Amino acid sequence: MKTLKRNPMQTLILVLVSAWLIGSASSAMAAGSEADFKTAYAAAEAANTQAGVLRDQWTTTASALSAAKKAAAAGDFDAAVAHAGQAEALAKASIYQATSEKEAWKNLEIH
Repeated sequence: MKTLKRNPMQTLILVLVSAWLIGSASSAMAAGSEADFKTAYAAAEAANTQAGVLRDQWTTTASALSAAKKAAAAGDFDAAVAHAGQAEALAKASIYQATSEKEAWKNLEIH
């Protein structure tokens, strides 16, 4: 019987997304402002740009950025900040994926 090995990448993504969810839940109690949105969106865009330089942008990051813009345009800055935070977490996970897999493929065994 074959045992499944947990991919360290999947574990990291799970940890990053969990941390983002916990952070979002705690920040949900404080009302977000337009300035908060602009700060969060700038951080998410910067991380997504870095992922682009590494040629590993995720489509889910683009979706979260789009949702953040829509929420801000509607004046819902709480949701906009939350979507921007999600986009940043996704972009950072894609950066980690790109950097960790850059050399990891060499360690694979051919069976």
